[in-house]
Amino acid sequence: MIRFKVENHKSNIDGTGCFAAQRIPARKKIGQLGGEIVSVRVARQRIKQQKKVAMVEFGDGFALDASINANALRFVNHSCAPNTYMRCCYQKVEFYSLRPIKKGEELTCNYGETHHEGKRRCTCGAPNCIGKI
Repeated sequence: MIRFKVENHKSNIDGTGCFAAQRIPARKKIGQLGGEIVSVRVARQRIKQQKKVAMVEFGDGFALDASINANALRFVNHSCAPNTYMRCCYQKVEFYSLRPIKKGEELTCNYGETHHEGKRRCTCGAPNCIGKI
């Protein structure tokens, strides 16, 4: 379920992005990432076959594959200066606003550790960009 209107279209960061279709206040739950719960083993096999990965591991042997049964939040891109954060618990991934987000602004999140292991170039464009994901 997504609590605020969002839309997907071309992003300056990477491919398709998720954009606020209305103002989102600070510290509000934006919504829950859609997807399929699978074992980490299955998730890692799927990652090898996908060009664009949308996978969140929970640390309990399970992961959320957001490329299946996805919703608009699947396209939240990484940024080193994000306006949202992810909360992962009870096999759910929820997005919350860190600050007020303007209508039309792209929703971004600092992914933290990824399967890229710091080998993928970051294209977020933030002044504090660390240059890799």
